[in-house]
Amino acid sequence: MTYFLIVFRTIVWYNKNVRDDVMKKYVKVIYKRKIFASDKGFIIGICKVKETNDEELQDYVDKTITFTGYFADLKEEDMYLFYGETVNHPKYGFQFQVTESEHVKPEDKDGIVAFLSSDLFPGIGEKMATSIVEVLGNQTLDRILGEPECLNLIPKLSVKKQRLICDTLTKYEESHKTIVYLTDMGFTMKDALAIYNCYKSNTIMEIEHNIYRIIDDVEEVTFPKIDLIAQKLDLDTLDERRIKACIYYICKQMSFETGDTYLEVEELKEKIEYYLHTDLDLTLFKNYLSELCLENKLVKEEEVYALKTIYDAESFIVNRVNYLLHSEDKNYKNLEKTLNQIEEFAKIKYNEQQRKAIVEALQKHIVIITGGPGTGKTTIIKAIVNMYQNLNQLQDNAELQIALLAPTGRASKRMSESTLFPATTIHRFLKWNKENNEFAVNEWNPSHQKLIIVDEVSMIDIELFGHLLEGLTKDIQLILVGDFNQLPSVGPGQVLKDLLDSEIIPTIALNLLYRQSNDSYIPVLAEEVKDNNLSEQYLKQTNDFTFLECNSDHMKPALHKLAEQLIKKGYDYKRAQVMAPMYAGVNGIDALNKELQQIWNPKSDDQVEIQVGDTIFRENDKVLQLVNMPEENVFNGDIGVITSIIPAHQSKSKKNEIYVDYDGVKVKYLPKDFAKIKHGFIISIHKSQGSEFELVVMPICMSYYRMLYRKLIYTGITRAKRKLILIGEPKAFTYSVSNNNEKLRKTKLCQKLKNMHILKN
Repeated sequence: MTYFLIVFRTIVWYNKNVRDDVMKKYVKVIYKRKIFASDKGFIIGICKVKETNDEELQDYVDKTITFTGYFADLKEEDMYLFYGETVNHPKYGFQFQVTESEHVKPEDKDGIVAFLSSDLFPGIGEKMATSIVEVLGNQTLDRILGEPECLNLIPKLSVKKQRLICDTLTKYEESHKTIVYLTDMGFTMKDALAIYNCYKSNTIMEIEHNIYRIIDDVEEVTFPKIDLIAQKLDLDTLDERRIKACIYYICKQMSFETGDTYLEVEELKEKIEYYLHTDLDLTLFKNYLSELCLENKLVKEEEVYALKTIYDAESFIVNRVNYLLHSEDKNYKNLEKTLNQIEEFAKIKYNEQQRKAIVEALQKHIVIITGGPGTGKTTIIKAIVNMYQNLNQLQDNAELQIALLAPTGRASKRMSESTLFPATTIHRFLKWNKENNEFAVNEWNPSHQKLIIVDEVSMIDIELFGHLLEGLTKDIQLILVGDFNQLPSVGPGQVLKDLLDSEIIPTIALNLLYRQSNDSYIPVLAEEVKDNNLSEQYLKQTNDFTFLECNSDHMKPALHKLAEQLIKKGYDYKRAQVMAPMYAGVNGIDALNKELQQIWNPKSDDQVEIQVGDTIFRENDKVLQLVNMPEENVFNGDIGVITSIIPAHQSKSKKNEIYVDYDGVKVKYLPKDFAKIKHGFIISIHKSQGSEFELVVMPICMSYYRMLYRKLIYTGITRAKRKLILIGEPKAFTYSVSNNNEKLRKTKLCQKLKNMHILKN
């Protein structure tokens, strides 16, 4: 079936929106069906190839292929021109990646008749469509759009059907014009589609009324992007709409950068003025804040302001925690007897702290188990799971009542391996939809599990913890496990610390060391660092710890030599992980990655390599994933190995391709994705959180001065599972241990929990 006019064209703009006239690869196809469609217009579908100028696709003429791309609309059995390139996806196979598309215009009477008698125009059959074309000719569609009254010439065509035809054609023409309008303003095609899908026929009107509204309605379009485009509309720089949008943007930015859950007026005003390069009247500024509160974007508490989402999360946490605290304890018979049986079966003897933790976790509705490395937190988690199954006589499908959760993929995997029970990330448990940033498991659709154990709680921010509690039943038994001495969450809040500081939640603090042998120093060192009570033993070598002294100027050669020694001892870069406090500088992560690449994966004639900027990626390189890619099942902080590199002149895509293996999950990267990975021979301590490594090497020198503080160093030390090597300057290490001056976060959760508890008692 041949169809209609161009209703939508994906436009690639270059240099002031001038289209590239270079011959592009295309396929003329009949669209068959969709396999996947996101809310943002991304579609994976099946089409039948009718014609192509791509030699590689000649064999697919009259056959179906898979395609991907962003589209405003696609109609089954309609004909389209797709421009783009062929790719070979490691998971989904051969595809045509669409960068531009056209809905093909019917060029003959038969095609126009077929189009007008299609399902797109209900009630217009083939006979009536034929009559229309016979009267209006080959330019039927253009004439209807230009002069709708021409349909009065058609015998027996009712006014209702005339209106249907005109409205349908106008709708398609409108979508095309709107997309062109948006891309002409400077929006990317992806953003233009997202905006159009949000506002449809009202798009241009909404933008002309208040372009900054897009920020609220279309998540991926940010204030800086809109502000740049808004300049084309000649808006006053002090326009109220601009200032309010800027305030809201800065509030979110500051909350994320500082980790604070509330903001003070003066610091917020100062930041806004710096961003806008202007002074603002304080009274007028407070009026803007009040208006944002009325719009449910901010909440005022006393004389400070919080983002509504953060305030709501904090309030929900307070109410739910207090509900759990005042819920009646579970009363299990034979609790002590079952615990003794578990001990006998596991051939283990729990100490008094551990027994208390296990018993309270099974009796109470909310419990915190905290402690440093080697204090037996994992042992207790395993015991609680086994006890719960025994007490409730759970055989198969125990995971229907029990869930083990962690904030990261690596942490959940480690949790599963150590407990021999399935574990998952919080986001996956709550069925997070990346497209709309919503959770399918929520207050209105809670999970049915009865026992939840969450590990690495120090990494959980205030909003994620709020979402987690919303997704649990009110009678849940919740066990929170973590070490608040580690680095706080990336997002706002300090959930674990605030819960502990409130002193209202049953807490078992573990302090007896069990990990590794009696000669193990790693957990001892961690305790000394945590307590700022460093002994001279840190300069002595033990079975699992070494401090190699060298000054900042000799860090590179010393690290070079150490890597060579580790290779001789059988440690490759998969077993050993180097981590440092910062990226920049001669001893920073970026510089040292290049140095370590030469040792652990030197240049070789039988290994392909490509240069990306100032970085050389080589087959067998260790790499670090920098962003979440849930569609590929890889996440920020995952570590993998480059298995192969296909240069552009050899690849089907005609572009450089990098293939990375993340513990069995294989991902393909094209040039547009290369910024999502970097070398992982050495990583930041922040990126290591939630992970454990067999051997950890940590450079410590005064060139890292501004990043040397206790919590960071403690986190690095506690990543080592069997062996830890510190290399650098003892004075830098002692300075970092004594420096507890990391920025304290401003939060209200602790005080709100205390206040609520007092009121309820």
